Amino acid sequence: MIKVQNVDKSFDGFRALQSLDLNVRKGSIYGLVGTNGAGKTTLIKHVTGILKQDGGSITIEDASVYENLEIKRRTGYIPDDLYFFASYNLKESARFYRSIYPGWNEERYAQMAKRFELSEKRKLSKFSKGMQKQAAFILTMSSMPDYLILDEPIDGLDPIIRKLVWKYVVEDVAEREMTVLVSSHNLREMEGICDSIGILSKGKMMIERDLDGLKSDIHKIQVAFREQSQNPYEGLNVLHKESRGTVDLLIVRNRKEIVEEVIAKNHPVIFDLLPLSLEEIFIYELGGGDSEIEGIIF
Repeated sequence: MIKVQNVDKSFDGFRALQSLDLNVRKGSIYGLVGTNGAGKTTLIKHVTGILKQDGGSITIEDASVYENLEIKRRTGYIPDDLYFFASYNLKESARFYRSIYPGWNEERYAQMAKRFELSEKRKLSKFSKGMQKQAAFILTMSSMPDYLILDEPIDGLDPIIRKLVWKYVVEDVAEREMTVLVSSHNLREMEGICDSIGILSKGKMMIERDLDGLKSDIHKIQVAFREQSQNPYEGLNVLHKESRGTVDLLIVRNRKEIVEEVIAKNHPVIFDLLPLSLEEIFIYELGGGDSEIEGIIF
């Protein structure tokens, strides 16, 4: 389990992380989402032990992460900004990974290099960014990590390669109980693979929930009444409301049973209640419902 408790981090007086908590269960895929500058990469660099927090604790299997070589040998990390030795090709990089990761699997490496159709002899510095990401993924997954930390892992990859990447990740979670923390802006793909979601904003964890639970607590409502009372939505946590003629469109954060009970009291002539996508939840939880993007939501 990855556990972040009450973590603070400042850079030159700027608070990048504020009293932040994060919990990633063993054998699960945790999606970290947030706006640009929310602190996702900073948090990931703490979880991987690259940065040391000013306050709080970061542990994996109850052991502190910072300067913990044993944990790092069992952790695979693919950053958004990749780095390779300038003169190394894929085969030479594999030899380097083999020397530092005790779980290295040569058979998997050979199989993945063939599956992704990457040249083993061409220098990695000559690869495109997308090909470099594929190379990093092959090397990292061949080290058979118990913990996999990914920062924008599919950015720049075509749909076929993205599907192949997630196939390997999901299979290792299912077969080896690998634990995954992934940061991405691609919310539609995150929605399809993640068990839990953390929404980060301005260095603070706004929401951390199982994805199914998160989606069951926030709804899109279309409702109209023949005779509307002064406040037909009293008792509901309304995040956003707009009217289109006699029909109201609302985003509410309540359990389904509560929503149905409140609306039923006023005998609606139209009442549709739908779960939101992760993308819609993200927008409304971070206050984006009143921006220029709201027109695309309904």
